[in-house]
Amino acid sequence: MEVDKLKEYITSYSLNNCVRGSQGYTRVLMQLFGFLGHGKSSLINSCKYVLGDKAYTPCAQAAPADGGLTMERRAYPLTDTITMVDNRGCSTMNSFEMGEVYAQLGNFLPLNEQVEWTKEYEDMICQLEDADVEPNFTDFIVPIFVYSARKDVADKEVEEMKTIFKNCRDLTGIYPIIVLTNKTSGNFSRLRDIFEGLGAEEILAVENYTEEDHVKTRGRHMQFLKLIHKVLEDVNFRMQEERNPRKERAERKKFLLKFVHNRDTKQ
Repeated sequence: MEVDKLKEYITSYSLNNCVRGSQGYTRVLMQLFGFLGHGKSSLINSCKYVLGDKAYTPCAQAAPADGGLTMERRAYPLTDTITMVDNRGCSTMNSFEMGEVYAQLGNFLPLNEQVEWTKEYEDMICQLEDADVEPNFTDFIVPIFVYSARKDVADKEVEEMKTIFKNCRDLTGIYPIIVLTNKTSGNFSRLRDIFEGLGAEEILAVENYTEEDHVKTRGRHMQFLKLIHKVLEDVNFRMQEERNPRKERAERKKFLLKFVHNRDTKQ
């Protein structure tokens, strides 16, 4: 598709037009996760810029390359149906931080509120009980792992990522889409090979628009439109099956409780 056709498809997308209708879903949630300072916020700003008709205006506050500013789970609507979520990033992939990442991806933590890392099973139980007061089961979740091409993948992280990606698939039903940011500033080919070896099904490379560099080009626009289109293709594929949003939320909760219980038992 050309830029205008892709943009029109995305902005007019409705879950009601899926083969079986919306089946109780009201929104597609593009859930960004990954390490601190790898470009999640800048990716959101770029997607909003590409879909809008206005000058570049950063909505999500981006951090320096080695920083990371997002300490909350912040939602940014792209269209009436599609929302991107800037989840709090992790500094390491230890089991404590990943438990909190899974809680965010599973939609058990409220949007637009501070995210506090929990370290006890009881704390996670309290979070889940709070989430059950007003349970959110109408979001169709698509996980997106963001990694900067400026960084190298340490050997110990490879096996950790393999487990994490499998857990994300088990949690959401979709293997995470891999987005490599800063594609012209690092060894993209090596990273692509690593993530393919981990079983990644979709790997996209982007160069985020920034306040310093936001000159529109067709090729750069297509990077972000293709990402959103890939998300919608995953949604359409999964929505061909008969689905039960309430039951799927219950299964996500079981997964999270089992993960945290096993984690604390090992500790």
